[in-house]
Amino acid sequence: MTKAEIVADISEKTGIEKMVVLATVEAFMEEVKGSLSEGENVYLRGFGSFIVKTRAEKTGRNISKNTSIVIPAHNIPAFKPAKSFVNQVKDKVSVK
Repeated sequence: MTKAEIVADISEKTGIEKMVVLATVEAFMEEVKGSLSEGENVYLRGFGSFIVKTRAEKTGRNISKNTSIVIPAHNIPAFKPAKSFVNQVKDKVSVK
């Protein structure tokens, strides 16, 4: 599902204009990105958490040059779904 499809579905279900829904969705995503970039996690009860994970420094290999490189420690964004969300997906999606 794309952002455009999400906007269209929300607009259809609520009767709110697509442009208003799009602005709201965009604002939500900007708030999440801004919070994560400042190191703050975002918790949405019943849905999940957008969190910042720290990756430790590690040694990697450049196979083409056969050399070792050090990959510095860094932060990455991650999403951890709520248990109710996970259970809902498990119940609805069948193994294909």
